[in-house]
Parts: sequence; C-alpha cells; structure tokens
Amino acid sequence: MTFELTGRRALVTGAGQGIGAAIAVALADAGADVAVHYAHSADGAAEVVGRVEQAGRKAVALGADLTVTAEADRMVGEAVSFLGGLDIVVCNAGHLVGRVAVADMSDEHFDEVLAVNLGTAFRTIRAAIPALRQAGANGRVVTMSSLAAHNGGGAGSAVYSAAKAGIRGLTKGLAKELAATGTTVNALAPGFIGDTAFHNTFTPADVQQNIVAGTPLKRAGTVDEVGAAVVWLCSDGAGYITGSTIDIDGGAWFR
Repeated sequence: MTFELTGRRALVTGAGQGIGAAIAVALADAGADVAVHYAHSADGAAEVVGRVEQAGRKAVALGADLTVTAEADRMVGEAVSFLGGLDIVVCNAGHLVGRVAVADMSDEHFDEVLAVNLGTAFRTIRAAIPALRQAGANGRVVTMSSLAAHNGGGAGSAVYSAAKAGIRGLTKGLAKELAATGTTVNALAPGFIGDTAFHNTFTPADVQQNIVAGTPLKRAGTVDEVGAAVVWLCSDGAGYITGSTIDIDGGAWFR
C-alpha cells in the first residue's frame, strides 16, 4: 500500500495562499502535477507554481471566480487540458466574508457566504465529474468543511457554519453518486489552523489565544498538517474511505 501520488493530476482551488498553497505543495511533493486555482492571489499562485515545479512536477496557475458557472467550467477545462486529465480535485476555496449576526445580515451577505463556500465546491466538482469518471479508481475529491460545521463557529459566523455543514452533506451525496466509478469523496474539517489570513483577518489575537488554550493538544494546527491529510485521502492507502468527514482540530470536537 502506498501514499505516493506519482503521475496523478490534481486541481486545488483557493491555492494562492494559506491552506490551499500548502495542499498544492504537499500533493506535488507526493508526486502529483498540480493546477493552482486562485481568485485574487495571483502573485501567491505564481509562487506556489514555482514551488511545485521545484518539486519536479508540472504546474499552472488558473484564475477564476468560482461563484460564476462559466468561470468554473472554463477553469476546470483549462486544468484538464494542461494536465491531460484530472484525478484529484481539492475544493479549498472559501471565505468567512465577514462576521455578521443573523439579525443584522442582509440577503446579499447571506447569498455571498453560501456562494463562496458551498457554491464554489458544487460548481467545481460538477465541471470535473466527466474527468473524474475517466480517472476511475484513481479519482479523489476532497472538500473543505470546518469545525464550525460541528459547533456553529464563533460570533457572527452562523451562516458560514451552515455553508460548511452543507459541504458535509454535499460530500456524502457525491460519494454515493461517484462510487460506481471508484472515485472517493471526503471532507476535511479543520479547527484552528494558525498563521492564516482567515484568522489573522477575522479573529483577534486574544481570541486566538483562548481557542488554543481550549484545544486539548494546546496548540494551533499547521497548514502543512492539513496538506498531509489531503495527501493521505488522495492516496491508495485511503481508497476504501468515502463519504467521511475527517476532523483535523487537535481534539476540539470529540464525537
């Protein structure tokens, strides 16, 4: 049994920085060629491409607004064309957008949070299904849920939490739909991953410290640990796991 991904072809959305960048590099280190999607972080995506190429793998940066169907379809098509097919799709794109209580939330904010977190995964996977079916038993989809899907998240993130819970449901349903071709579909649910734009933007330092203090392992997770988990889920070693959500949160959520 192997955890290598030599010759596999991967697409990672939201890979211009943070967790997505670490996932792209981890996949390359395991042997995969990688299409690096970005929405706004063009410079970061270019840097990630360089790191993938340093690992001896092929890479391309692809910009797209994945809340728009035509953009998602184009981006996936370009990834398939560049890579010569597609075995792995990692739907990492997402964003809190802003901390807003439901009582104060506009319809526009609600729609944006769902579109950015749930809609992007839906559109990306839908466009990639023909290529994944061709990949057969090598087919892997990894979606990105969150600890917030379990516990409702912090202040002002109820709708974000709902979107991430929706990712779990989408993952389970897709696992059933794609099982016949051998493609597996699983989700990761990260807890507090330190030194990311997400928390540096939306979570004050004192709150971050309190989160770490309340985590059984008493530390933040790292982007590299998330990347390693994705490599495992995409490997032959995880070939009999599908429809599952893997918590990567230092013990913050025991079920």
